[in-house]
Amino acid sequence: MDKKDPKLVTFGCRLNTYESEVMLSHAKAAGLENVIIFNTCAVTKEAERQSRQAIRRARKENPQAQIIVTGCSAQIDPHTYAQMDEVDRVIGNDLKLKAEIWRDKPEKRVLVNDIMMVKETVSHMLKGFENRARAIVQVQNGCNHRCTFCIIPYGRGNSRSVPVDIITDQVRILVEQGYKEIVFTGVDITSYGADLPEALTLGQMIRRILSLVPELPRLRLSSLDSVEIDKDLWYLIENEPRFMPYLHLSLQSGDNMVLKRMKRRHLREDMIEICNKARNLRPEITFGADIIAGFPTETEEMFQNTLNIVEECDLTFLHVFPYSERDGTPAAKMPQVDMGIRKERAARLRDLGQMQLQSSLKNNMNKTMQAIVEQGNIARAENFLPIKISQDIKSGTLISVLTQGIDGNKLTGKIL
Repeated sequence: MDKKDPKLVTFGCRLNTYESEVMLSHAKAAGLENVIIFNTCAVTKEAERQSRQAIRRARKENPQAQIIVTGCSAQIDPHTYAQMDEVDRVIGNDLKLKAEIWRDKPEKRVLVNDIMMVKETVSHMLKGFENRARAIVQVQNGCNHRCTFCIIPYGRGNSRSVPVDIITDQVRILVEQGYKEIVFTGVDITSYGADLPEALTLGQMIRRILSLVPELPRLRLSSLDSVEIDKDLWYLIENEPRFMPYLHLSLQSGDNMVLKRMKRRHLREDMIEICNKARNLRPEITFGADIIAGFPTETEEMFQNTLNIVEECDLTFLHVFPYSERDGTPAAKMPQVDMGIRKERAARLRDLGQMQLQSSLKNNMNKTMQAIVEQGNIARAENFLPIKISQDIKSGTLISVLTQGIDGNKLTGKIL
């Protein structure tokens, strides 16, 4: 590792990716050297295990480095990381984004505040993202809902929104830096705006941004709660070509009893209706979804309802989690499904997801698509399908591609 540059290891979601860039800029500005920062995830026990494993490995490989741990896992369970001999400092999720935390000499080894007392989302003006074709902009943080399986609100706090003028300034900066696509991210982005004086909705905010920054070619969203799609967001789906035709849905299950026990706010019928409506408004749209396999009390019949909804909604990208007990959540106290069954159901879901992806690839053959070039001669179409290209083109370039074939899990295409 270059002793002059801090190193950052990121686990988890796009919001963590964004926050890692903020921390990296703060650490560099503070002149920190020989530092490894771990930005952890707490969505599953496996994610936390991977974080601890990576920390131990980093200490063996870098015995002289200072190791700092932050992120959702560190916020929720700072004691565990403070007990690790490999860890020098533990910083909470709110404090990690403050420049002075990195600039000042720490008085305490553990700096974690009460995340539920945080009322605002700190804004940061980033000029770019290392080795990334698209830029990420945080528009919201935290969550007011309490799904029975989820620990994340205790790592992120309650929902709070970034004011639209600050989002606009950040988008302008990134467009000026040459970014052709921006992803709006948060913990529960469809709750955007309820805490702001204007009480904007997510759709209203996006329409305003696209109007104020007409030179932005492409905008897409991270995962969203589909039952909160507002009328302006529906307008964008139907009428705005710069709003990308891909929605990643927080589905979690296709069975109504499981959804009720999860304390979700939608039924399977709601999700089917939403996907049908979106597809009618924008025929080329594709969908991804987060799904939990083996939630407590889930029977084979209930799981079959989840398999069925994948096909009924014609989902293309499945993000599958075997259910993971989180201490302190209501679901952890429910009758548990055997771990072997959870893993077996997750495998069946992934197999179905592979079939769905192949079907979507076939349906998108012989089409002209606008795509953003990523690393490794891969470009990403408007509907998020990956396209393998033969030419070596700079990452972040917007190209027009005629899709001609399929290579594994990717389309192949000719650049026009």
